[in-house]
Amino acid sequence: MTDAFKPFPIPVRMVGPGSHVEEDTLDYMEMPRGMDTYHAPALPEPEEVAGLDAAHAALRATRVALAGLRADIAAGAPATSTRSIDLTGLDDANRALINQVLGEGEVSARREPAGDRPGLRVQESVFAGIWRVLGDDGSDAIEIGAIPAGLHAAAPLDRAALGRLTAEAAPIYAGQLMNAPHILAEVSDQLMLHRAGRAAHVINMTLLPLNPADRAFVDERTGAGPVTLLSRGYGNCRIGSTDWPNLWRVTYYNSQDAVILDTLEITAMPEAALAAAEDLADSEERLAEVIDWLGSAA
Repeated sequence: MTDAFKPFPIPVRMVGPGSHVEEDTLDYMEMPRGMDTYHAPALPEPEEVAGLDAAHAALRATRVALAGLRADIAAGAPATSTRSIDLTGLDDANRALINQVLGEGEVSARREPAGDRPGLRVQESVFAGIWRVLGDDGSDAIEIGAIPAGLHAAAPLDRAALGRLTAEAAPIYAGQLMNAPHILAEVSDQLMLHRAGRAAHVINMTLLPLNPADRAFVDERTGAGPVTLLSRGYGNCRIGSTDWPNLWRVTYYNSQDAVILDTLEITAMPEAALAAAEDLADSEERLAEVIDWLGSAA
C-alpha cells in the first residue's frame, strides 16, 4: 500500500442551494420605493383664523358639495361628474387659509391654452378628489370629483381622420419599422370601438420589441395633446393626452426616473389619474374633521 492517494478519477461537485457562487449577478431594475399616503395638513389654531369667514364658508360648501356629489353618483350619475366652488372673489388672507387646509396631493396637471380655451393649472389637494383649479384667465375654483372636467378631451373623435394613424410611413422609415404599424392599427381599431363607460384598452409597449424607429413613428403619429398629468402615488406616473381624443400615453418611472412601464391607453381618462369612490368617502370624513377643528373657536 502506498502512502500517497491516487487522483480521484471523477471530479466531486457540490450541489444544492448555496453550493456554488455565480460569476455574474442579476441586475434587477430598481422599482419605486416610496408611496405617498395621506398626511393631515398643518392647521392653524382655530382662534387665529376665526375671522376668515369667506374661507370657512368655502370649506363648508366644499364639504356639502362632496356629500352631494357622492349621493348623485350613488343614484346613478356618471362617475366623472364634478361640482365646483368659486374662489375668485377671495382676498389673500382667506385664500391663504384654503391653500393651507387643502395642501398638495399626489396629482398635478396642466392644460395648455388652445383657441378660445384658456390654459389650466390643476393641483389635487391632500383630500383625494378635491382639486384646486386655476385658469390663465384668472379663474380660481375648488373642483370636487374624480378628475376636473377641464382635463377631459374637448373635441369628439374625427373618425374620418383616423386613416392618418395607419397611413404609409415616410421614406425615412423604409426598412426600419417592426411593430409600430401593428400598434397603430390596433389603436385605430380601438378608437373606433370606444364608447363611454367601456373598459380601457391598454397597449403595453414595454413588452413589445420596438426599435428607436418604431418609437419615433408611434410618437409622430399619436402626437402630443394639451393635457399633461403627473401622479406621484407609487413612484411617478406621467399621463399625456395625444392628438386623438380618448388616446393617452401613460408612462411609469422608478425612483431613478427610469421607465418601468410605457403604455397607450384608449379610455376617457386613465385610471391612474382618477380619485376612486372610496377616496371621495375618505376625503369627506377627513375634511369634516378639519372643518370641525377650525370652527371650534366659534
